[in-house]
Amino acid sequence: MTIYFYKVEEPYGCFSNFSPHSIYLKGQDWLTVEHYYQAQKFVGSVDEQLIYLIQASETPQEAAKLGRDPRRQLRPDWEEVKTEIMREAVLTKFITHADIQAILLSTGDRLIVEDSPTDYYWGCGCDNTGQNHLGKILMSVRFEISQRHANGTLP
Repeated sequence: MTIYFYKVEEPYGCFSNFSPHSIYLKGQDWLTVEHYYQAQKFVGSVDEQLIYLIQASETPQEAAKLGRDPRRQLRPDWEEVKTEIMREAVLTKFITHADIQAILLSTGDRLIVEDSPTDYYWGCGCDNTGQNHLGKILMSVRFEISQRHANGTLP
């Protein structure tokens, strides 16, 4: 049975990048994965000062709005690095928070799909033709964490 997720308040909402699970990456604290991801768009760009505004945003919605501003210039390698940046953040989130790690591991080998009606890259889109990269990352992280447990490198 496929696991669909999208909104934080719905079942499996902890899989969302907007879920209230902080991460520590690159020597800094981030309120959510969304904060971190949106900020990384501007590393080394002319709009690098946005990183601090995004990090200081009170909500992931605010961080996303700043990061999606079409008037801003993204880092030149963004398309090449965005998926790996997302994976690093998602892995960190699930290694950091044992409660949601247990939820992720409890999904076994089931397919995980971000049920976004508008996102055809990270989610499945309104017609299920999207690439579901976030779901794929979650399944990859689930496998890595289960392997780390089996190898004794995670408690």
